Amino acid sequence: MRLLLTGQVGLDKKKYLEEVAHLARARGQSLAIFHIGEMMYREAPEVASGRILDLPLARLGGLRRAVFRDVLAAADNHTHVIVNTHATFRWKHGLFPGFDFDQLAQFQADAYVALVDNVEAVHFRMLRDHNSEHTLKDLMVWREEEIMATEILARANPNRSVPFFVLSRGRETSTAQTLFRLMYRPGMRKVYPSFPMSHVADLPDTLAEINAFRATLGKRFIAFDPGDVDEKLLYDRAVAAAGDGRQTLPVSMDGNTFALKVGELLGIGADINGQIYSRDFMLVRQSDMIVSYIPELPNGKPGLSSGVERELQHAHDHAKEVFVIWKPRAGPSPFVTETATRVFGAVEEAMNYFEQNGYFLPEGLFGW
Repeated sequence: MRLLLTGQVGLDKKKYLEEVAHLARARGQSLAIFHIGEMMYREAPEVASGRILDLPLARLGGLRRAVFRDVLAAADNHTHVIVNTHATFRWKHGLFPGFDFDQLAQFQADAYVALVDNVEAVHFRMLRDHNSEHTLKDLMVWREEEIMATEILARANPNRSVPFFVLSRGRETSTAQTLFRLMYRPGMRKVYPSFPMSHVADLPDTLAEINAFRATLGKRFIAFDPGDVDEKLLYDRAVAAAGDGRQTLPVSMDGNTFALKVGELLGIGADINGQIYSRDFMLVRQSDMIVSYIPELPNGKPGLSSGVERELQHAHDHAKEVFVIWKPRAGPSPFVTETATRVFGAVEEAMNYFEQNGYFLPEGLFGW
């Protein structure tokens, strides 16, 4: 399989892809990874680290083409290949592409993946690893541009259907296993786990239920989990901090604590909400099925958020299989039952159904 991976600066994609390669090697699989940026620096050793985008666009484009020619020549010697690059750049030249259509057509990728991460994590790595002035707004815009440009690349060839995926890097745990499965487990079903988020954030018992549900699905499916990007919770913290009169908000990342400006976080609220709306629907569409967990809240009411309702309807409207795990004692409304393929009373009941109806790969092939 040939896969082209994109994503903004600040994702540390190389470290992430090393995890994917480790998973492949541990299972006796080969994987060749080509980091276009590193290869360009090797092609132009006179360019100081971090300064390659200062080159004139003509020189930059020539370097990229030379490097990609090397990739095209080497890729034929490998069964599984990942090209790590950027779809777009924002620099002193403005916004410009990081690809050439003719060379991508020769590469013939089997899938395109846009990797994303939480904005504060990208911001932390930009401060740690890159000498680049930026705002949180810049990072939000660049992420959206990378996603859109990568999807355009995947759709650019009208004679060949190539899948496009948005994949989060993961917060609590890495999603390297997800990318491995996309490459090496083509028969594995893709699922969108749906569950309430912001309005159960202060309910630890309910959160534990939801996290157990997410973990269970993640063991047997390729899961595109919306909870891996949870910037809305960060924004809600900023709103609370502003109400207390605080100017900064402490954030932890990789064992480090740093401060974000509350005003800057409030300024990207519309971007956070808009991208959640767009990205989560995109995750639904790139999945085979949706499985929604509806907990019972402490007051006895169903934990059915408006977001979950919209996701269920969106999945139904796009001919996805719709499964609901309904925990409340009060039964679901027709707006749930009439769009659901099946409603279960427990996670175990749902998993047994999936097992009996052939939704899982055989354990031997599954591999972990």
